[in-house]
Amino acid sequence: MSKDDEKFLDRINTYADKVLGHIDPQKTQVGYQLEQIKPIMEEIALEEGCSVESVFVRYMDLASERSVDLERKFQSTMGNMNSYGDIFSTNE
Repeated sequence: MSKDDEKFLDRINTYADKVLGHIDPQKTQVGYQLEQIKPIMEEIALEEGCSVESVFVRYMDLASERSVDLERKFQSTMGNMNSYGDIFSTNE
């Protein structure tokens, strides 16, 4: 992910945290969540001279990419922890 992509994603996520920080995303309709972050997407669309839909698609792609990266890092860490567990195992 490029630095510009990271800044783009972080900008929307920061805004989302501000306007949606009080809700439970598992219990709140996605449509409501999207409506709440629409203003930042409209702002970015104006700045970049593109449609709000384009901003949304880019956001979803980058959010998915970040999620996959975080999951890989987590799995790698867990794998390392499991291998350390083998070292300290006392199976005699």
